[in-house]
Amino acid sequence: MKPLRTDPARRGGQRHRPLRKIRRSRPAFPRRLTLRALAANIVTTLALSAGVTAIRFALEGRFKSAVTAIAIASILDGLDGTIARLLKSTSRFGAELDSLSDVIAFGVAPAIIIYSWGLADLGRIGWIVALAYAVACALRLARYNTQAEEGGEDDKRRLGFFVGVPAPAGAALVLFAPIVDFAFDMTVFRSSAALAVYVAAVAGLMVSTWPTFSSRQVRIAGENMMLLLLGVAVLAAALIAYGWSVLAILIAGYIISLPLSYWRWLKLRERVP
Repeated sequence: MKPLRTDPARRGGQRHRPLRKIRRSRPAFPRRLTLRALAANIVTTLALSAGVTAIRFALEGRFKSAVTAIAIASILDGLDGTIARLLKSTSRFGAELDSLSDVIAFGVAPAIIIYSWGLADLGRIGWIVALAYAVACALRLARYNTQAEEGGEDDKRRLGFFVGVPAPAGAALVLFAPIVDFAFDMTVFRSSAALAVYVAAVAGLMVSTWPTFSSRQVRIAGENMMLLLLGVAVLAAALIAYGWSVLAILIAGYIISLPLSYWRWLKLRERVP
């Protein structure tokens, strides 16, 4: 007599459920990406490309072209976030790509430009100063991303100020001396040592907690919109006609605004509990 077969699933008094079919996890990116989803990342990639191109121009000694490439990267950097918000296509990937682009375009590229233009005579010291600026830019962006992820805001950000000098503004400050030279054929710093001290100060401002003005503080009334558009048109025309001179004046104005922003922050902090 053959022994009765027992169901393996019921041995030991337990009944095992059949295995379910394992579902494939969703891919990180959809198979088909629309232009709407890619638009902001395309602009960010163009900004990154402009920053890398600026490095090439600096190595070739074409400093005007190098600074122009940084200016183009700055414009594109201001557009990518706006495009992402308008098209509702913000993503973690876009945020990471934007940070990497900023490190190259506003950290590494300006460091190489200013070293090749005015710090090379100092040898190792000049390179250390340029390197310190690039590292400060990376640290500033890392701090910004960390604060954004944690969701915490100190009193400076809560009142609408940047904490430290932003990366694009830092690049503009570092390149102020060559821009003045291009515009007015004059030397801002009489020695490479003085330029090195200035670049080191800019690096310090980027990683500091100094409150600087932010566009979030700007409030334009509806009836003044036409005046704003007219001002933008005049500024664009001035940049086309007198590019270097206008850039030098704008950067000088930003330098003047640094102590004013600190004074403004102190006043607002006294009013807000």
